[in-house]
Amino acid sequence: MINADAISNFIGRQRTEHDIASARSVGGLAALLDHENPPWAPRELPPLGHWLCFPPSVAQSKLGGDGHPLRTPDGLLPSVDLPRRMWAGSRIRFAKPILLGTPIDRRTTVIAAKPKSGRTGSMLFVTLKHEIIRADGSVAIVEEQDIVYREASRPTAFAPPLEPAQLASAGPTRTVVPDPTMLFRYSALTFNAHRIHYDSEYARNVEGYEALVVHGPYVATLLMDHVLRQHTGITVTSFSFRAKAAVFAGQSLLLQLVKTADGAELTAVVPSGIAMTATAEFVCP
Repeated sequence: MINADAISNFIGRQRTEHDIASARSVGGLAALLDHENPPWAPRELPPLGHWLCFPPSVAQSKLGGDGHPLRTPDGLLPSVDLPRRMWAGSRIRFAKPILLGTPIDRRTTVIAAKPKSGRTGSMLFVTLKHEIIRADGSVAIVEEQDIVYREASRPTAFAPPLEPAQLASAGPTRTVVPDPTMLFRYSALTFNAHRIHYDSEYARNVEGYEALVVHGPYVATLLMDHVLRQHTGITVTSFSFRAKAAVFAGQSLLLQLVKTADGAELTAVVPSGIAMTATAEFVCP
């Protein structure tokens, strides 16, 4: 049983981190996405490129058995006994460009923490607000990130029914098959040590997945990349995504795009149904 009063003590907690917008990391992302000439401004952090910044440089002794940093009562995130974590979605506003090689800060605030009960038992929904701040003090990016913590799963426990996939009536599609090498490279780019992305035995036998799990933000990045491939030179003003189900290494991942008045509606589809939905808003040149 989650103590709601104890959880409420975490709301409002803040942490500020410092970094440099790295051209090396952006070059690594371009390589992962198979670009020789990336479809974004060459001297700027690309849309969603801020996920490559602020790597969790936690001491090895302070990682949990799953590879995530341990949560403590004096830390930023609620220290509840719910070991499984999922990045469920984000809502992002891009206000100003960030030049590569310039210093940036990330101010993170816990803005919500709500305990719930579901099919897999107790859960905790945490919302973080990230503000990416340029050297001149202006806010370049604002993101609200939803994280779900849940109980340890039995095998196949985390396999919710998927929505039937309906192929978009118009708009380009692209198919990607994420493999272990791609997952390793994305983990390396983001310094993500969560074992479900590289330790198949752990993913199956401990967390109950059928195979290595593709990072949610990597799937979202593939959707954003699909937009940029189709609409060169655009300025992305906002992006949001919602993870519907896990994507596994070796699965065929169909990326769908339907143009709208303000941007595009996006869907990532696996053979069994919809795994992620997203919305991008952008301004054409």
